[in-house]
Amino acid sequence: MEGLVIRTTGNWYRVAANGTCCECRLRGNYRLRGNKQTNPVVVGDHVHYDPQPDGTGVITEVADRANYIVRQSVKLSKQTHVLAANIDLLCIVASMGTPRTSTGFIDRLLVTAEAYHIPACLLLNKSDLCAADEEHRMLQAVVADLYRRVGYPVYEISALKGDGVDQVRDVVRGKTVLFSGHSGVGKSALLNALSSGLGLKVGAISDWSRKGMHTTTFTELHPIADLDAYLIDTPGIREFGLVDFHDGEFSHFFPEMRQWLRQCRFANCTHRHEPGCAVMEAVERGDIDAERYQSYLNMLESLSDESRGALR
Repeated sequence: MEGLVIRTTGNWYRVAANGTCCECRLRGNYRLRGNKQTNPVVVGDHVHYDPQPDGTGVITEVADRANYIVRQSVKLSKQTHVLAANIDLLCIVASMGTPRTSTGFIDRLLVTAEAYHIPACLLLNKSDLCAADEEHRMLQAVVADLYRRVGYPVYEISALKGDGVDQVRDVVRGKTVLFSGHSGVGKSALLNALSSGLGLKVGAISDWSRKGMHTTTFTELHPIADLDAYLIDTPGIREFGLVDFHDGEFSHFFPEMRQWLRQCRFANCTHRHEPGCAVMEAVERGDIDAERYQSYLNMLESLSDESRGALR
């Protein structure tokens, strides 16, 4: 039978097919095919499975993916972890208050989305709280302006107050959408606001660390009939390690750099120290934001030996 993976928990995968769901395991020898991913089956995958006498199923094949969002595994540095597959849109949920999302974290997600040809937008949640704090309000205005100038859609919203939720509802309509961000930024609260029937658990901010606490412990895809959409809720991410990038290609995943790349003196310019670099000149003129350029340099520096190589 064929079905869509809508939930993953440990070694079990919930597969939806023909209006019903089947709890499935992965065929034993599937992991032996040279797969370096910690999770060879992910939410959003289309799979073939064999029903078993006890009502469960065994996944025998995973269809080719149109795209996916991947990061370096936190516990296994030589392996990768896929968040979800076959995505129409990545919504990065961020907060400029508590917990605060760094632009470096946002940039890592955006670069990965660019590499795998996934459109992305930025949802600055908790805008009602930012409005009550001058520092947070100014920071949110700066961040929103930065990414809008790069070309990414930015929505300043409040999931709890309902501000901007109708805009987001229009954005996700008819799409398979992955929501990702730190714990505590309001991903589950936003999904509840987009579809009141979900009833996802919403957590609080840790008093001692001022960081979010995990309320979503597994990745799950939620079909939303009135939006004709599939919304994917993920556990909060503290770090996002880059994988499968090559130095010479990295700048292509920064949209604001693309128009300058062919104007560099050297074809293999890394835009770090080479003479006649059009990108560095654009930064000096203010045509490329200096903070984004520094983020580019930081990511180049952080790429590990395992992550260097051609994009898959």
